Amino acid sequence: MNVLLFVVVPYVALTVFVAGHVWRYRYDKFGWTTRSSQLYERRLLRIGSPLFHFGILLVALGHVGGLLVPESWTDAAGVSEDAYHVVAVGLGTLAGFCTLAGAAILVYRRRTVGPVFSATTRNDKIMYVLLIGTILLGLGTTVLGNLTDHPHDYRLTVSPWFRSIFTLDPRTDLILQAPIGFRLHALSAWLLFAFWPFSRLVHVFSAPLGYLTRPYIVYRSRDEQMGSRATRRGWERVQ
Repeated sequence: MNVLLFVVVPYVALTVFVAGHVWRYRYDKFGWTTRSSQLYERRLLRIGSPLFHFGILLVALGHVGGLLVPESWTDAAGVSEDAYHVVAVGLGTLAGFCTLAGAAILVYRRRTVGPVFSATTRNDKIMYVLLIGTILLGLGTTVLGNLTDHPHDYRLTVSPWFRSIFTLDPRTDLILQAPIGFRLHALSAWLLFAFWPFSRLVHVFSAPLGYLTRPYIVYRSRDEQMGSRATRRGWERVQ
């Protein structure tokens, strides 16, 4: 069971994550969108969306630093474990609560605004459950551990296990040393990654870089010499 949960599930999730995005981009480019509902309601969106997106961005950056950067690297950089812990817990807790607050506002908006609720699909509901569930498990584990004065050093268990997945040498013995909350948080995250390519979350990998290099679109020109044909009667240029 441990091999299934902490070896098979991660590799299946990573495979689906990569292959799913390739499939979605090739066969569903028109569906590669957030399906914005801004036209239906803006007041709650102006509050909830920035809270959620800035919060989740900080959460993601914190996980990148906490999972991918070994403890030996921060020690070599002169960052003590106590200093790292204070910054990580402080910023992580703040980012987590901002994310949850923003998500709560967005979910409330979807449930109470008629047109937005009508545009909400079953796929969206599953995505919200997985996303908010993953955040709640991570935030709850961190907050409870610090409130009970028994914080778990995940950089000695969860982080090296996570890195071992990518080095093709999964260390299940490490993740099993972590409290149950961390293990549930990790499993929930893998499920979210597996579902990611088939949800609106694909917009994370979208950026309007083409706008930087595309040519200008000329709607109206003041240059009378433009064009190789004489202007037809009734279509004379307006000065």
